Amino acid sequence: MKKVLVTGADGFIGSHLVEHLLAEGYSVRAFVLYNSFNSYGWLDSLSKEMLKQIEIFSGDVRDPNGVKEAMKGMDMVFHLAALIAIPFSYHSPDSYVDTNIKGTLNVLQAARQLNTQRILVTSTSEVYGTAQYVPIDEKHPYQGQSPYSATKIGADRIAESFFRSFNLPITIVRPFNTYGPRQSARAVIPTIITQLLNKQKVLNLGDTTPTRDFSFVKDTVRGFSAIAKSENTIGEEINISTQTEISIGDLAKKLIDKIFPEATIQKEEARTRPEKSEVFRLLGSNEKMKRLTGWSPQISLDEGLDKCIEWFSKKENLQLYKHEIFNL
Repeated sequence: MKKVLVTGADGFIGSHLVEHLLAEGYSVRAFVLYNSFNSYGWLDSLSKEMLKQIEIFSGDVRDPNGVKEAMKGMDMVFHLAALIAIPFSYHSPDSYVDTNIKGTLNVLQAARQLNTQRILVTSTSEVYGTAQYVPIDEKHPYQGQSPYSATKIGADRIAESFFRSFNLPITIVRPFNTYGPRQSARAVIPTIITQLLNKQKVLNLGDTTPTRDFSFVKDTVRGFSAIAKSENTIGEEINISTQTEISIGDLAKKLIDKIFPEATIQKEEARTRPEKSEVFRLLGSNEKMKRLTGWSPQISLDEGLDKCIEWFSKKENLQLYKHEIFNL
């Protein structure tokens, strides 16, 4: 039984990854952000039986001492902890440098000192910026179009340097736009669904022309697992994507038809990124992922959206979301 640490386990993708790893028979230690409420984030929504199988470690990836302590005895680390909201990065970029770059450095330093067998560092499709060609493969240039994406580029390059300089067994995992149950309201699909489920006749959105490559969270975490199982992925940067795209406007219309056909779309300036910061097209290549691991997406966009609607429709879930405000 391999012992694995998941940083950011209290978050959206992290909590789903913990569930998946437990189902595959891993011994899981979950690194969650320390807080005075003793909240484990989305892990608190898991069953008591499942929570009993997880070792919780409360800490902060910005602290190298806690990170090293959490990594002791671990065979593998899935590093997902990060600040991810783009609008928040516009006015608080220092916190992104501390969490995304220095936090990743702390994980890498500890892995080097502890001789950790595998480290998966989570990247983002935002590092590519607006597509210069499609589908976007791993050789596409990087463009720091927001402080968030710039810090993720920095974290990726530090990870690469530790592989090249110290032969640390690292893989940079680059999910495109993951969506699903538990996703935060700062993401577009929960934003749309929660407004529609609350019968909001005017759907407030930013620019509806950009396209995105949406991957359902269960497919994304299967991708993490497949990468971790392959020796061929060490030292590589690998996209997890569906290699399909849809505009935000067409996505919104699809959800309107499914939930509340009377709704109309209104552009709200507060939700619009600065023009040079907006990523107008993301369409990822998954050829490398398929070639190295055999992974392929299994859940279609319509099927995934229906699963999201079902989850958000539950009163105990919907009431967690502030649909009436712009969530940074």
